[in-house]
Amino acid sequence: MLSLTVNGQNRSLPTGGDATLLHCLRNDLALNSPKYGCGLGECGACTVLVDGIAARACVIPAHGVSGREITTLEGLATPAGLHPVQQAFLDTQAAQCGYCLNGMVMMTVSLLRHTPDPTEAQIRQQLSHNLCRCGTHLEILQAVRRAAVLMAGA
Repeated sequence: MLSLTVNGQNRSLPTGGDATLLHCLRNDLALNSPKYGCGLGECGACTVLVDGIAARACVIPAHGVSGREITTLEGLATPAGLHPVQQAFLDTQAAQCGYCLNGMVMMTVSLLRHTPDPTEAQIRQQLSHNLCRCGTHLEILQAVRRAAVLMAGA
């Protein structure tokens, strides 16, 4: 049995020792926001937060995060509304196909928690390893800047 804390809830999973965190999140817990992209930790589609820091779920052994707080895109919003980063991505229409969106949002949440007023260079650096095949990079950059404003006002 594997015990994980995901989106604030303790979950027990009957999974083998070699399962990745992504596999457990998608297949065992039916959380569909982290996407399978490359399977190598290079594209960013599977990004989640582990103890508030962005991490690639496709390359993390699930047993390696037992006892740590895992947050997926589903865990950002509250009954009161969307997380400011989610709202900013909607406000700026920063998605086309949406496949990269999970990773972009989670990386932005991580960035803004540690750097509330990032420079353009810091934003570009943080998102440089998240791939968007549709080319919405300019809108994504606008969304990050908008999210910083929303979070500063919250």
